[in-house]
Order: sequence, then structure tokens, then C-alpha cells
Amino acid sequence: MRPRFAVPLLACLFAAIGPVHAQDALDPTQAAAALQDRLVAWRRDLHRHPELGNQETRTAALVADHLQRLGLEPRTGIGPTGVVAVLKGGRPGPRIALRADMDALPVTERTDLPFASTARATYRGQEVGVMHACGHDMHVAILMGVAQALAEHRDQLAGEVVFVFQPAEEGPPEPGETFGAQRMLDEGAFADGKPDAILGLHVWAGLHTGQIGFRSGPSLASADEWALTITGKQTHGSRPWDGIDPITVGAQVLLATQSMLARQINTVNAPVVLTAGQFQSGVRFNIIPDDARLVGTLRTYDAAVREDVIARFDRIASDYAHAAGATAKLDVVNNAPATVNDPDLARRVLPALQAAVGTDNVLEMPLVTVAEDFSQFANVVPGAYFFVGTTPQGQDPATMPINHSPHYAPDEAALQIGVRALLRATLDLQSGATDG
Repeated sequence: MRPRFAVPLLACLFAAIGPVHAQDALDPTQAAAALQDRLVAWRRDLHRHPELGNQETRTAALVADHLQRLGLEPRTGIGPTGVVAVLKGGRPGPRIALRADMDALPVTERTDLPFASTARATYRGQEVGVMHACGHDMHVAILMGVAQALAEHRDQLAGEVVFVFQPAEEGPPEPGETFGAQRMLDEGAFADGKPDAILGLHVWAGLHTGQIGFRSGPSLASADEWALTITGKQTHGSRPWDGIDPITVGAQVLLATQSMLARQINTVNAPVVLTAGQFQSGVRFNIIPDDARLVGTLRTYDAAVREDVIARFDRIASDYAHAAGATAKLDVVNNAPATVNDPDLARRVLPALQAAVGTDNVLEMPLVTVAEDFSQFANVVPGAYFFVGTTPQGQDPATMPINHSPHYAPDEAALQIGVRALLRATLDLQSGATDG
């Protein structure tokens, strides 16, 4: 059963919301503009009350209450705080899923916004500030607005729309737990019927407000978290020949992986990034320790290349360790596969995005090395994922605080851009439109 939470800041807005069956045709531009005040209010409330992954209880309750007021029957507690609801149209047609992620980051906010977060939480044993530094508050507000616009015109819809509000896209707060998208799938997010397609978006500081970034095929990287343990033999620092130095071996392996990428992998056709973020070993200046541990991330866009790089990494680590008399153990955990926009679906969605913001404002995105577990959904059904700009016109995106920055403050005018684009894409897919 879903717990109930008071949301007094939005009570006046929710009181006016109900399942309206409008007769006028749904115009995405007009609907998005009419919703802007509510979108801003929802977003600011969510921003003021951020929650880490798998802890989005207040956010989930707010979303579920909104969907119920629209006459839907949301399923809650999926994965464990996800919310899913199905809107049935008045005519037969495809089932289109729309996804928004709900979680915030362990980041202490440094903006001077009047609705800035002061929330605190525990993340992997440490007390941290919590902030919607990636814009997921924008995503939730956008999808709430889309749900309202579509619910008010449900009789005109051809098919069904599945609203998916997902926890833990940024990862669970405790290591070893499953990321949100896969956990929702494991717990039956699509148990009542697999969608024909799924759409998702992300607000993005690298684009101006009013611009949309999109590409067919590989779009975002796969994200692997790797941990390499080198086991040597402890000795006094003044007598290294009496032991086996795991720090030296670890350094040799790390440098060799970069040579491997530069000389053994065709990174022209398939970009690869392999980064170490931690190198931990020893407790004292004059003791060579027994072991060393390196932790990092691997980003790829091609599954075969990913497997090849991991195999080469493992062989390099084992060979260097063997040469020194040490041992090496490499563990790799995939947090998210590469996000690949289905080419046929991308071909159908592109005209809708162009109709939403103008052809000149839809830019072909370069490959992005960040990752997104939207890919888990897109591996089950065809998916399309696009970026919505949040840097105000007249300001240089290159100079703006980026996503995950404690200073990230997206332009709220982007809210109705996201609503407009998702509405247009959903309507076009339901009507079978293939051009603008």
C-alpha cells in the first residue's frame, strides 16, 4: 500500500485538477503553455524536497496523488518507490511508454535560489547534502504535465500511454543494489502489457532553451564500474626486494590500459573511455602494503568492443601481476548498457521534435559519454531518448554550470519545451505519423 504524505505547497494546484474530457483537439504548444505555471510550481516543490535513489517516498506519493486525480489507477512501490499508470485512449492504437526519473544526487546545493534544497541524508555511510543537481525534478514535472494534458483528451487518443516514474537512475545509495530501471522491470513495470515503444528525455545545460538534441543509433555510453585488486607481499619500505609491491604493479597496469586503448582498440569507430577514480593502498609512508585497489569506470558504445576491452584489461592486469610475483583480480559490474535510439523509432520521432520546436532547433547530438539506465527499458522495447536545452538564450552553454554541478540551475522555460516535445512525439506515434 502506498504511504500518504502531505504536500501542502501544491494543494491549491491539485485541488483544481481532475479527469477532464475535453472536446477540443489537443494542441501540444497550447497545452504546454497553459501548464507552465503548474509545471514551475511542481518543479520548485520537488527541488526543495529532493530524495536519493530508492528513497523517493514523498516524490512518489506526490506523483501518485496527481495521477489519481486525473482518474488513473497508479501502481506504486515498484522497485521500490517507482510509480506506473496506464491511460487508455478512446480508440485502438499502440501502447507508448513515457519515462521520468525521480531521484536526486548526494550534492550540497550552492545556488541562491529561493527554493534551494537544504535536505540532508546518508549516502554510503556519509552524511551528505541532497540536491536535484541533474534536473530530475524537471523530468518529473514535465511528465506530470504530459499526463494531465493527455488525460484531459483521453477520448481522442488512439491507444494507451504508460507513465513510468522511475527511482534510482543515479544509482542506489548502497553499493551492490540494482539500479532503478532494471529493478522496475524485474518487479513488473510492464507486467500488464509490454509497450510498443518508450520515450525519455533529459534536460541538458549544453543546449540553449528551445533547442533539442537527438541522434539515431548509439547515443549515451554504457557504464561499467570496475575494481582491480592487486595482491603482493608486505615489507619495509627500505627493503622492497623482500616483498612484492602492489602499488607499482597497479600503476603499471593503469598506464598499460591507456596504451591498450591508444594502440589496440579502434577508437575512431567505437569510442572508449577507461578511467580510474580511486587508487587505495597502504597506511604508512615506510611500509609497502600487501595489496592495492583501483576503482574506476569504463564507457563504451558497442557491446563487442566492451567485451574486448574488458578481456584485454584483465589480461594486462594478470600479466603484469604475474611478472612481479603478485596476483590480480578484476571485477566489472555493468550499471547501464549503452543507450541506443532505435533507428526506425528515431526516424518517426524526429519530425515530431522538429514540429515541436522548429527544424533548426533540433540538433544532432554528438556521442555523450555519460550513461543512462533508460537503456534497460530500451533493450526491452524500442526506445528514443532526447535532450532538452536549459541554458537561457544569450548565455554561452560552455560557461554554464553543467548537470551534476552544485550550481546547476536550469531555465524553467524548458519545462514547457519538454512537455511540448513529449506530447507531439506521443501523438504522432499513436496516429502513425511519419512526417511533420
